[in-house]
Amino acid sequence: MDNYHNLPQKKNDRRTLRNNLTPAEATLWKALKNGQIAGRKFRRQHSIRAYVLDFYCPEERLAVELDGAGHFTVSGNLHDATRTAYLESLGIRVLRFENKLIWAGLDNILETIKSGFSAV
Repeated sequence: MDNYHNLPQKKNDRRTLRNNLTPAEATLWKALKNGQIAGRKFRRQHSIRAYVLDFYCPEERLAVELDGAGHFTVSGNLHDATRTAYLESLGIRVLRFENKLIWAGLDNILETIKSGFSAV
């Protein structure tokens, strides 16, 4: 694994976030864990340098982010764009979903994630 993943100084942040998943994150995690989608392993609250990703699939270099209301502001959009551009510069693809979509269409989200895999 690259040396910028899960840096020791982010360990407490990762642990806190894992222990305090939002209801939407907890629901998506139940569907992603244990290789339930095409056998791909996902990690929750995985850090890459300064950023902690909601979910990350190392095999696919794919990040899945769930966004709440704080992301839909000018500063939130700017932060997300900067973060996404940085992750993409490392060869990591980013999929973003609004939290409320988990309740309205989890199956569609899972299909979108699966379609992001390089070979299913």
